[in-house]
Amino acid sequence: MDAILDTLNPAQREAVEHIDGPMLMLAGAGSGKTKTLTTRLAYLVGEVGIDPANTLTLTFTNKAAAQMRERALKLMPSKVSYPPLLCTFHKFGLLFLKFHIEKLGRSNAFVIIDSDDKKRLLRNISKELKIDLNISFIASEISKYKNSILSPEVVAQKAELPDYKKVAAIYSKYQANIEENNLVDFDDLLMLTYKILEENKDLRKETSQRYKYIMVDEYQDTNELQFQLLKLLSSEHNNLCVVGDDDQSIYGWRGANIRNILEFADNFDVCKTVKLETNYRSTQPILEAANTLIEHNRTRLGKKLTSHKGKGEKVKLLHSLDESMEAKAIAKEVQKLLDSGTDPDEIAVLYRINALSRSLEEGFSKEGVGFKLIGGMRFYERAEIKDIISYLRALANPNDDFSLVRIINKPKRGIGKASIDKLRKAAFDAKTSMYEYIERSLKGELEVVISKKVASSLTKLLEDVALLQDEIQYRMGNFITLFEESIKLKDHYAGMVDGYDRILNIDEFYGYFRDAVMKNPDLSLDEFLNDISLQSDQDQLEENTITIMSIHASKGLEFEHLFVIGLEEEFFPLLGEGTNMEEERRLGYVAITRAKSDLTLCYVDSRFYKGRRKMIDKSRFLGEAGLIQDTSLKISKSSEFKKGDLVKHKIFGIGRVQAANKSGKEYKLLINFGGNKKEILSSFVQSI
Repeated sequence: MDAILDTLNPAQREAVEHIDGPMLMLAGAGSGKTKTLTTRLAYLVGEVGIDPANTLTLTFTNKAAAQMRERALKLMPSKVSYPPLLCTFHKFGLLFLKFHIEKLGRSNAFVIIDSDDKKRLLRNISKELKIDLNISFIASEISKYKNSILSPEVVAQKAELPDYKKVAAIYSKYQANIEENNLVDFDDLLMLTYKILEENKDLRKETSQRYKYIMVDEYQDTNELQFQLLKLLSSEHNNLCVVGDDDQSIYGWRGANIRNILEFADNFDVCKTVKLETNYRSTQPILEAANTLIEHNRTRLGKKLTSHKGKGEKVKLLHSLDESMEAKAIAKEVQKLLDSGTDPDEIAVLYRINALSRSLEEGFSKEGVGFKLIGGMRFYERAEIKDIISYLRALANPNDDFSLVRIINKPKRGIGKASIDKLRKAAFDAKTSMYEYIERSLKGELEVVISKKVASSLTKLLEDVALLQDEIQYRMGNFITLFEESIKLKDHYAGMVDGYDRILNIDEFYGYFRDAVMKNPDLSLDEFLNDISLQSDQDQLEENTITIMSIHASKGLEFEHLFVIGLEEEFFPLLGEGTNMEEERRLGYVAITRAKSDLTLCYVDSRFYKGRRKMIDKSRFLGEAGLIQDTSLKISKSSEFKKGDLVKHKIFGIGRVQAANKSGKEYKLLINFGGNKKEILSSFVQSI
């Protein structure tokens, strides 16, 4: 064991050799926390002589648990007859309930339901109670309640707004239903475990005395329920060692409570705190940027990472005019790396919001750079984007039954599966497309096989289709605005848990459409759809591909060469209602510390955002990280203008010059603002 301990740095060794009492291991990015945690477990069992059965190590993912178990067992002496319990929180809850759920008057033959089963049950209850709320929203709220240890009774008492009163009613009936049928959902695995321990003093004492040495990984990601459960499990001894990094707490939106790690020393008396500040991943310039950025946060325990590698290249900044040029520039840099023999697995591009992946996917496909998208679907594979494309295909070809069926009830028009099946069969029998059958049946030429209510909804849909088809033919530049106003597809997704991200994706698509029309005013809908098909049908190569992913998905990973895009205000930090600037800054810290030796932070002058091209400022994070002095956007006046120039107007936004004629001391410009053409004097615009 001494040989193993000698491989540790002083802080790591101090943490490993701590035996009794609470300990906070404040482990910075790349500081060897997994090595320290597994070595401590091996030290307790193999050196101190703690019975493996008296240890409990909790993680958040099965993958992390498996990796830590394998590493810990290799460090332990071969005489250990059975492995210590090292599992996820929820696996521990399952094991506990199998032995003790009878304390709640229930059988241990319970069945665990998955998220689909849960939503199916909630859908049935909603229909029974005649409540029309988004099922994903209801499921998410109930999960939040359980992880905040809020019973249906408490939620019902606290609910004030009408929709939340409805959710409370569904929660009450849902919980009664699963208890009656001896079902357990994912959140119950911990909530019921907590309830049993909290209500049974003797069992709590017995369980705590069994697990005398408890360790928790990624403690900054714990929620209120997990915190309270740990307090009960360690109540007899306080031998609780938690490992985490407050600067990497980025799951507040998912229920993680950063106060758990910030206030650990206050909640557990005589707490030992060990800071792991030696970073084995990144070079010093990268760490200096991360350290300087995160120091702007007030609510943190404080630590400063130092590189074990030492000096390295400076952090690079990549400035582009717009997202297309950004993607092209990154693709060229990536291709240089690949041509020089760099392993593609060591190259990644990160973004803050999913909508930004669209321009990357398009740019990389055009440049022939293979990529894989991790932690999400490719832009054109996302449900909301497929819906828009199906609408466009149905407009281009109303006889496309496949596309029509996909969008006929999005947003909801009261057209159910039974009505669709009737229309499909009737159209088949009449040897027509569904659209033609609907059109002719509403005119009285064919039998009406649907109710008056459905017929009324379809009449409105056909009117919208006719209006939009007319717009496509004569006013393509204004088409997407009318489409947005007529179809209101955003309303369909607004109430969903991930509705905000979906709406951003829809806006990104609308913006892309407007940009395509602005670049080619003669663009037809068929040409646009064909271009999309070429992009979305690209073969996803599994070999020789770089990685594209969100910053959230990148946590725990590392790359030799890293690009982070979207370093602009509104995108990163993501600004809006409820913005947590400190969590945004922690996301920046996480992104920067994924890089080993080569980091490029990218920003543009303008992006399509929420369906419009707009000028944007460089991210404040670039200044806070000490990488630039001035974070204000610089727009230069120009004395000359020519066709193709990109300009900004304070009312109409960004447009492209289509004609420039000298008029006295200035120019008279014909500018295309996303299909809206205006003649404007050059003194009223700025070159960008």
